[in-house]
Amino acid sequence: MTPSRTALLASALFAALSTAAAAAESNRFDAMNAAIEAGDFGEITSVLVARDGVLVHERYYDGLGAQARRNTRSVTKTVTGMLVGLAIEDGLLPSIKAPVLANLGRKASPAHPDPRKDAMSVEDLLTMSGPLECHDENSFSRGNEERMYLVEDWVGFFLDLPIQGYPAWITKPADARYGRSFRYCTAGTTTLGAVVEHVAGEPLQDYAQRRLFAPLGIEAPEWQFSPMGLAQGGGGLGLRSRDLMALGQLYADGGQYKGKQVVPSAWVQASLAPSAEIEGQEGFEYGYLWWLMQLPGPDGKLLAQAMNGNGGNSVQILPDYDAVIVITTTNFNARQPHLLTMKLVTEHIVPALAAP
Repeated sequence: MTPSRTALLASALFAALSTAAAAAESNRFDAMNAAIEAGDFGEITSVLVARDGVLVHERYYDGLGAQARRNTRSVTKTVTGMLVGLAIEDGLLPSIKAPVLANLGRKASPAHPDPRKDAMSVEDLLTMSGPLECHDENSFSRGNEERMYLVEDWVGFFLDLPIQGYPAWITKPADARYGRSFRYCTAGTTTLGAVVEHVAGEPLQDYAQRRLFAPLGIEAPEWQFSPMGLAQGGGGLGLRSRDLMALGQLYADGGQYKGKQVVPSAWVQASLAPSAEIEGQEGFEYGYLWWLMQLPGPDGKLLAQAMNGNGGNSVQILPDYDAVIVITTTNFNARQPHLLTMKLVTEHIVPALAAP
C-alpha cells in the first residue's frame, strides 16, 4: 500500500522535530565544549553523556575519534568487580565470603603467615579493606602500587605483605562505620583478578570477553599484563569511550543490556551500596570497587556512583537525572585531576541536565 501524502508529511515532520530536539539537547553542552577546548580542564580527551539510555552528547577532543582505546587506569578495578559477580553467578565462587588464599591455586605459603591472612575474603578485596598493609596513597606503605611493579610476581607481592597495624591515630575497623578500614590497594584488586582467573579455569581476559564484554558489544580491549602473564585487573585496560558508556549504562539499568540480564541485579545493587567509609573525605564512600560520591547539585547533594581512574578518568551514574557520564582524560600529571573532573561535572554537565 502506498503511504498517503498526509502520512508522509507526518513522518517528515516527526523526523524534523526529532532532529531539532537532538540539536537542542546537544547545544546545552556548547559552553562545556568551549571551556574544554580552551584548556580550562586540562587534557580532556572525550565526554559522553546519556540520558534515559540515549546518547545525547558525544565529543572527542584529542583528534583520535570514537574508535580509539583509551587507558582509563583504575576504572579497570570496577570491571574486575563485575567479573567477581559473574564468577559467583556461574557458581565458580560460593560467595563474597570465599577466602582468597584458598581460591588462588598457589602451592607456596606466603610470607608472614597469620590466621587473618588465611581468612582474608573476596569481600575484603572488593571493599579495599583487607587485613594486609597495603595503601597506594602512602608512599611508605610496603604494599604501595609502585613497589609491586618492581617485582615479577604481583600476586605473590600482595600475599607476602604483613598484617596492617593500627596505632592510635589510625581508626581500627571495629571503630569505623561499616566495620571496615578503607585503604586504596591496587595489588589487592590485581589479586582479585587472579582469583577470578583461577576459579574460571581460563585467562582473565578470556573470561571477561566471554561473560561481560561480548554481550555488550565490546571488542578488542587492550589489557596490560604482569611479567608473569596475568591480565592486570587493577588498572590500565584500554577501552573505547562508548565501551565505557555501555558498562556504566549496564549498571544504571540494573545489570541489563538491550533487555538481557548480563550481570545479576542483586550484584549491581550490592555493588552500589556503601560498604566502607573513606576517612578524611567527607561525602565519599565505597561499594564493591565503586566510588559513591556526594557532589554539589542544584538542589543540594547529588549522588554519583563512579568508576574512577588516575588522571580524572571517570564513568559516573547520576540516578537523579537517569544519566550516565563518561569522561576520559590524559591529566595524569595534573595537580588533583579528579577535582578537575568533578568541576567539569558540577559546573557544566549537571547544569545542562538540570536545564528545562
